[in-house]
Amino acid sequence: MENIQQYIKNLLDSASQNRASDLHLSPETYPTLRIDGRLVSLSNSEILRPDILRDLVLNLLGPERQGRFLTEKELDFSLQLGDGRRYRVNAYQTEGSYAAALHLIPAGARSLEELNLPPILRTFTKLSQGFVLVVGPTGHGKTATLACLINIINKERAEKIITIEDPIEYQFKNDKSIIDQREIYQDTLSFNRAVRSALRENVNVIMISDLRDHETMSAAVTAAETGHLVFASLHTISASQTVERIINSFPADRQYQIRNQLAATLSGVISQRLIPRIQGGVVPAAEVMIANTAIRTHIRDNETNQIDQTIETSQDAGMISMDRSLANLVRRKEISLERAEFYSVDPRNIRDYGV
Repeated sequence: MENIQQYIKNLLDSASQNRASDLHLSPETYPTLRIDGRLVSLSNSEILRPDILRDLVLNLLGPERQGRFLTEKELDFSLQLGDGRRYRVNAYQTEGSYAAALHLIPAGARSLEELNLPPILRTFTKLSQGFVLVVGPTGHGKTATLACLINIINKERAEKIITIEDPIEYQFKNDKSIIDQREIYQDTLSFNRAVRSALRENVNVIMISDLRDHETMSAAVTAAETGHLVFASLHTISASQTVERIINSFPADRQYQIRNQLAATLSGVISQRLIPRIQGGVVPAAEVMIANTAIRTHIRDNETNQIDQTIETSQDAGMISMDRSLANLVRRKEISLERAEFYSVDPRNIRDYGV
């Protein structure tokens, strides 16, 4: 094989030329791109044997990360090429072999218009305090949405902003705000510690890239409760499931307390999916929940099963259900009816919207 660094660069060049969002390196298969949500093998390359993958992954890690990877068996980090391209990398082990997934990080946060997201999301950037969650499966644009919202604040308000990430993805340039970006392991030992530390750093806005445990969730809710604006992401599929996940992550004797705290602090939940377009590329479908009096009552009274219905009947308040968002995309001929039904919460709803 050619020089390992040149080989990696060639693979990443192929990813860029094909407008791929991700590059997958797995044993006994060809290097594989994800293009518009679909996997495409680079069959003109050679199949990745375990010995080749070992060299590839260790080269990506670099000597300073290899010890942690060998101990922990998986590791998230960012990679920057000489031309400025940046990638989020997850290196991991599978059946004793090494593997990696590399996700392209676009150069700079994009606007709501560029991301094709609902204008109502700008409302969340005007809050002085509260708790805003961006949720959805891995690879469906949560980080891009968070970066967009943070950058709107950066351009429009003079605030102290701290981001806590693993790893740092979008890099911000200070505009009206001061933004300090902290990476797990490099700048802090954990999300939980970093959130609690932020409360002593004269901060106005906190962005947490991943709510991984109930300690971090508790710290985030406390930060919102004490007058900060907190943005965070979570791997859930809807607003109602998000509320349940947070509450159920706590021990039973603390759930009443966290339910009341969440009812008081939650400002909104944005749940999104990136759907393959008919004409190529992807477009987001987004559920938007805004925490009005009815939503707060549902949370406080443990009626999370009522949240979906309240979203559906609160269009005038700016809320959008996932199925309505999908139906709108079909109506605009952005996506096919089959795609909409595939991603729908209840496929029968799509036709009920008259598409």
